[in-house]
Amino acid sequence: MVADRPLEGIRVLDCSRVLSGPIAGRVLHDLGAEVVKVEPPEGDLTRFAVPRAGITSAYFAQQNTGKRNVSIDLHRPEGVDALLRIGEHCDVLIENSRPGVMDRLGLGYPVFAARNPGLVYASITGYGQAGPWSDRRAFAVVIHAEMGLLEAGGRWRADAAGAHDADHPEPGLEHRLRAQDPMSHGDVYAGLHCASAILAALIQRGRTGRGQHIDVDMAEALLHVNDFAHWDLADADPGATRPSLAPVYSPIVTVGDGTDLVIAGDPSNGIVFEGYVLAMDRPELREDPRFVPEARGAHRHEFLAIIREWVASFERVEDLQARLDAIGLVNGVVRTIGEAASTEWAVARGAIAEVDDRAGGVARIPQAPWRFSGAETGVRGVPAWRGEHNREVLRELAGLDDAAIDRLEADGVLSARPPRT
Repeated sequence: MVADRPLEGIRVLDCSRVLSGPIAGRVLHDLGAEVVKVEPPEGDLTRFAVPRAGITSAYFAQQNTGKRNVSIDLHRPEGVDALLRIGEHCDVLIENSRPGVMDRLGLGYPVFAARNPGLVYASITGYGQAGPWSDRRAFAVVIHAEMGLLEAGGRWRADAAGAHDADHPEPGLEHRLRAQDPMSHGDVYAGLHCASAILAALIQRGRTGRGQHIDVDMAEALLHVNDFAHWDLADADPGATRPSLAPVYSPIVTVGDGTDLVIAGDPSNGIVFEGYVLAMDRPELREDPRFVPEARGAHRHEFLAIIREWVASFERVEDLQARLDAIGLVNGVVRTIGEAASTEWAVARGAIAEVDDRAGGVARIPQAPWRFSGAETGVRGVPAWRGEHNREVLRELAGLDDAAIDRLEADGVLSARPPRT
């Protein structure tokens, strides 16, 4: 017998777009909720992203596979009425418009709550529902800059690479290391926090019978997940010491066979330093005036040069890893995402899911990262085309008959874009 999914019976109305809201909806869907995604007539922006996977964007497929899809013009009163009808039969609504947008459409929390008091209504914005920045537009790249991720990343990477060390100049390095991050952390973390908050609100609703409005903002989400926010908040003196656990100081080294490897830990840290001394069988380094504890930080790059020379002497990465593992120095090969997806670990774990691309092939997307001992979870279904489930959702949840749906289609309130043949 197939086990139930943890959120079996929960219905989510996903009125969000692009990433922060859709990833929250995907988490709930992978946990078993039914998710109905609402798209405007022009479609979600991610539908036009490349590369393509069959008839759809791979980006869209990653965040929206398995969601039912309706396409409604919410600038029309008939569209607003249809959505409110659907919302009466939902447990959760997710939206990521700027504050006030849903209210102006007649779709704010008070309107939904009057018709469905048990609804958990989750809003994701850049800077929150209220406050001096609430009306500002926000994208992840801007949140990264505003909330310290860009500055701290550039500052710490430059320090780790010796960009400020007069004895180890590397022209242009600081500028390169301050480049934007390739991933949308501000969106993703806000979406994950939103999903967590929704689950908590559903548990509370089980006790009280009442839903509520959840206000999640990208800016605070990024601060919350920054495990080194305390460093700057404590006004630590970077000239006196470095944060002992900061990943940025873990060296990237190159083995003789050309393989790049990350070895966890700052080599100037006491425990990690001792690990290298043992791994390299260089006990005399403990007595080297450059590497005694009080001088080691200032001569970090000289110790790194010794490490790099030792690493390059290994002809095979497997041999180096065996040595590091024996000492307890945690390490890993630098891989592309495609290479990671092809490892024996990924295959055995099922870390990459294959879904129907609606064109006779498959789209490969990351699997959900949890496994439950007593429930099914993870990716299921296919990426829907825009408006694919207009009729069934409006019949089932809005209580409209075929004649009413025909009128909405004829008036342009409903739209759809089936696959091109």
